[in-house]
Amino acid sequence: MDKIDFFQLRLQNIEFLSSRVYEGIEILLVLDGEIVVEMEGGFFHLKEKDLLVINRNQLYQVRAVKNNAVLTLSIPDTFITKYYEEYRHYHFHLFSQQIDRGKENIIVQMRKSLSELLITYFRQEEGCKLEAHILICKILLTLILRFRGVRKNFEEINDNDQRLAEIISYLKQHYDEPITLDDVAKHFYLSPSYFSRYLKQHLGIGFSRFLMNIRLNHSLKDLLYTQDSITYISIKNGFPNTKSFTSLFKEVYGETPHSFREKNRKDQVNLVKDYQLQDTETFLNSPEVIMKLGVLLSEGDSKTSFGNSETYFEELKIDLSAANSKLLIHPNNILSIGELRELQKENVRTQVILAKKGLNIKYIGINKLLSGGTISPAVETDELIPTTSPYYNSDEVIQFVKTNDLSLFIQVNYKGISSNEDAYLQKLEHFLRHCLQVFGEKYVSSWYFVYLTNDVSLDSKSLERFYLSLHKLLKTMIPSIQVGVLLPFSIHTGSTDDNHRWVLYKEEQIDFIAFKASPTEIVNFKEIIDNNYLLAKDYIRKKTDQLKHYLKSHSIEKPLHLLTWSSFSGNTRYTNGTFFRGSLILNDAITVAEDVKSLGFWINTEIHERDVGAKNIPLEGMELFHYFTGKRPAYYAISFFNRLQGKVIARGDYYLMMENERGYQIVLMNNHIVNPYFSIEESFLQKLIKEVRVTIRGIPKGEYQIRKFVFDQDHGALYKNWWENNSKFGMDEEIIDYITHSSQPSLEVFDEMINEEWSFYSYLTINAIHFFELRKVFI
Repeated sequence: MDKIDFFQLRLQNIEFLSSRVYEGIEILLVLDGEIVVEMEGGFFHLKEKDLLVINRNQLYQVRAVKNNAVLTLSIPDTFITKYYEEYRHYHFHLFSQQIDRGKENIIVQMRKSLSELLITYFRQEEGCKLEAHILICKILLTLILRFRGVRKNFEEINDNDQRLAEIISYLKQHYDEPITLDDVAKHFYLSPSYFSRYLKQHLGIGFSRFLMNIRLNHSLKDLLYTQDSITYISIKNGFPNTKSFTSLFKEVYGETPHSFREKNRKDQVNLVKDYQLQDTETFLNSPEVIMKLGVLLSEGDSKTSFGNSETYFEELKIDLSAANSKLLIHPNNILSIGELRELQKENVRTQVILAKKGLNIKYIGINKLLSGGTISPAVETDELIPTTSPYYNSDEVIQFVKTNDLSLFIQVNYKGISSNEDAYLQKLEHFLRHCLQVFGEKYVSSWYFVYLTNDVSLDSKSLERFYLSLHKLLKTMIPSIQVGVLLPFSIHTGSTDDNHRWVLYKEEQIDFIAFKASPTEIVNFKEIIDNNYLLAKDYIRKKTDQLKHYLKSHSIEKPLHLLTWSSFSGNTRYTNGTFFRGSLILNDAITVAEDVKSLGFWINTEIHERDVGAKNIPLEGMELFHYFTGKRPAYYAISFFNRLQGKVIARGDYYLMMENERGYQIVLMNNHIVNPYFSIEESFLQKLIKEVRVTIRGIPKGEYQIRKFVFDQDHGALYKNWWENNSKFGMDEEIIDYITHSSQPSLEVFDEMINEEWSFYSYLTINAIHFFELRKVFI
């Protein structure tokens, strides 16, 4: 045995270790071979790399299954209670074969720290005591934060009285403290006289005798399995003095504690070979142990949270027996591609099909319908019947849209029309007549036209007049076509601007209201500390609610379409890319889903920049793809939303649980809004990590196939991959292909037998999404 003041460390080859108890906790790590540990809680078969925690005053013995090397760390009560007084009221539930799924990395780090502790012992270098102290505290902190549980009772009384069960549990947890009847009565808000009568009535004995019996039962183990003195055993187990302990013991067992120990002492026959850790020659002559330690040290990952007080831990308990189900709404989404002619490009078509399949895209958003290169300009010809049509390209593109069961969501921007309104309306009429002839009224009537302007210099009367003209034309030709207005709305003023107040009085001529929402509207990115960063949280939800309330106050109830939106991001490509925001996007989409008919997305920024001929457009849209077809985080976030099917049976601020015909789905999120310029500071982000233990009760018993997706800054962040694999000499096809295919969420598949309750553990970095699917196996 080797000892450094406040703990003991042993490396042993155990054949048999007789029954014993320890006044503290012990951690067993099997480096090689196999052992069986017998405790009151059952038998634990430990194999190579297995960890087991033995709690304070817990009787146990060990026997070998195979030749072994076992590392045992013993930390006494005196050291732990010095830093954590509540420790004696808890047990640590850690057996590496029975941990919650998701805690595997923490077990790896525990093994690594124990291995480092052993190496520190072996080297005995300057400062080894300090280093050992740090490692011990690190291990204890992890046990406290990650494996602490309510201290188990040694026996239970079969009684249906909940109060009595709580009182007995309390006494069994505090038996070794100087507690009195008055103390316990006060704890349970009872008068001492009533409390005394209550115990006598239900237990048949008084408070003092019941407490002494508990203390007596515990003292038996110490008499049989330790070398502790009678005096120490009496004080350790809560007796006021040795005399009271001896008197009660003699009354119950008919002899003194000393006599009982002599007659019944268990033979301490231990068949154990100790490795002398400070003996360099002996230690180095054990190459199998050195090799095992090397493996454990190499497996540890410094990036994994391990007893990190900067992260925060939460317990999430879901009881399905009390669940109220509600259908989850999925909006019909819009993918804005710029001009129609973009769909002549094969890569754009590929992205459109991907978006339709994975994101519930129903509409293709376009602008400049009648200008640009899609519709050819009129050409003079002497042919009686022209052999070419100005709509040849548009027909081919619209046919692609129709074939893929998509429709058009067309923007009409008055700014580019105001100089010649009549010409535009005439050209639009010709185009629509052609489309009705080629594609049929049923399909064309599924189109949406949204009227907008981004020119504040235009007067209100002109905006209103042209909208009414546009509305009249469209409704005359295609009565069921949808015509609406993009309504500017300020969350600060709670109203629209003066140029658009006419909208409030033209309800009959408006089929829907479109709007924009982006948290960047209220944040000054030049300020490192800005209170508006807090206001940016749930900004999309808040603005949607305010707009609904504003319209309702004017007796307007129209479908809402969130045409342009963005969860919190930076104001440059750099910050917009480095700040991972996957869960923010998913959360915003879920929270507004019931209130909007559609969510708008951009195919990518480059197309929109070309449309306005500038490189400094506001980064206010939700982009799905990079220009080289890589999927941006928004794509995966919304694909998870679209994947959610069935009914919501549990929901909170950071989680959602669904039930459907295949089983269950669970989403965990870690939502944080920070200044994006901090998003590259690893030490800052470390403080925002969340660790969650989830326990779900009420899942039907059976076999399940479980799929776990992790979507975070290391699994799916396109920009991070691009940044790490970029070069000042450019990117070729191989690099681009690697980035495109490696930037996606991770997937883990495993089988689980669930018996009404299932627990798992998740470690979520900033704005991470953990998505679980539990698919019932039908045999």
